[in-house]
Amino acid sequence: MTQPPRAASVAVLADIHGNLPALRAVLAEPDVATAAAVVLLGDIALGPMPAQTLDVLAGLGERAVWVHGNCEREMVTAFDGGDVPGPYGAQAAASAALIARRHRAMLDGLPLTVTLDVGGLGQALFCHATPRRDDEMLLVDSPPERFRAALSGLEPGVEVVVCGHTHMQFDRLAAGRRVINPGSVGMPYGPAGAHWAMLGPDVTLRRTEYDTSAAARVIAASGYPDGQEWAREYVLSHYSDAEALAAFTEIARGQAGQDC
Repeated sequence: MTQPPRAASVAVLADIHGNLPALRAVLAEPDVATAAAVVLLGDIALGPMPAQTLDVLAGLGERAVWVHGNCEREMVTAFDGGDVPGPYGAQAAASAALIARRHRAMLDGLPLTVTLDVGGLGQALFCHATPRRDDEMLLVDSPPERFRAALSGLEPGVEVVVCGHTHMQFDRLAAGRRVINPGSVGMPYGPAGAHWAMLGPDVTLRRTEYDTSAAARVIAASGYPDGQEWAREYVLSHYSDAEALAAFTEIARGQAGQDC
């Protein structure tokens, strides 16, 4: 087996969702600015400022480690003129209309998982939702059998799994591994601010405060359809972790039934 690349420190940014002001605030954090690697854990651009978000992230150069989420798949489909089923199809189409072909190329073909050898933690596997699907729900209180199923088939050397998708931070042991969710930079559920994580030599779940009123004005003027309403719902006010957990638990139950 080929040894994964090594990084002494890793900043993990998940679910940015085209919220450029929140992203800029996190990138300005000293620990992010000096991190050996910045893992972009999927659902990067689907949101009000997709092109600007991708251009800023491209500036990270080789420090950026890109992972695809369901929204990358959906935006590429929408850009190519395909239909995106589900409740967020209109948002995928709206975001795809605001990017150029070079941005589409940045989103297409990204890996489902990436493994890095993180200083002090060992081998860490990064995925948007789970190692087997880009839209599977793993919650802090998912039953042990759910974690075992979702994490089955991993290389035995993988000690840490880092996943996003549910926009809620957690750090727990499951299926014999440490499982971490950094939360969401652009659409957090729970406390206000931009949520992310720092890995190496340990794990810290972080939250960056930023000027949400100024961010809402920027998003409202971005050209995204209903940008003002998007900013009201996800920046000026947002869903609590309890509300999100209740909604996602129902989705997770349905997905578990599909596994049977």
